[in-house]
Formats: sequence, structure tokens, C-alpha cells
Amino acid sequence: MTLDEYNRYCASLPATTHVVQWGGAHVWKVGGKVFAIGGWDDGEGLFVTFKCSEMSFDLLKEQPGCRPAPYLASRGMSWIQRTTDESMDDDALKDYLAESHRQVAAKLPKRVKLEVGL
Repeated sequence: MTLDEYNRYCASLPATTHVVQWGGAHVWKVGGKVFAIGGWDDGEGLFVTFKCSEMSFDLLKEQPGCRPAPYLASRGMSWIQRTTDESMDDDALKDYLAESHRQVAAKLPKRVKLEVGL
């Protein structure tokens, strides 16, 4: 997945906003809360970080091309970073990004959901 494909896909999800921050990372939010981070590739390809269930986290952290997300996972959060497509193709990544969006949106206060149209 290229950065443009990542940004296009995240933009297609409901009520999302995009900001470039943290040293050039492409950060996608729903209701002001982060659900995906793309960047930090050091010329080797796109790294994509996303929220997932605890069960998915336990499975994915052991897969080639995936790792616990720097900073986030070390704070006890279930976030994975896909560094290569070795064990997660782009279609699977899109599924995880959609699920991350759903999980983050589900925890938004009712007022915020109404404000952003969810």
C-alpha cells in the first residue's frame, strides 16, 4: 500500500479528519480521536499503525511484518504497526483500519457522534 492509497482509504471512512503531525506522520482521526497513523518508513515502505482488539494484538504481534506499535503498545494499549505486507496484505490491512475506526468511533461520547454525523 502506498501513502496515497492509505490516505484515500482512510478518507473513505465516515466522519474522518486528516492531519500531518509528529514528524510527518499522516494521522487519521474520527471525532478528534486517532484511529490510524501512517509514516515512519525510512525509505523502506509505509508503516501503518492501528488500534485492534486484544485478541488480534496477541496474534498480530507475533506475525512477520507486524509489531507492537512503538509508544502506544508500551503504554498498555492494543495498537499494532504493520511494517511490511509479509503476513498482512493490503486488503487485510484495510479491514483492520476499518475495525480500528469502528472501535474508536464506538467509544466517542454521544454528543461527539452526533456532531460528526455518526
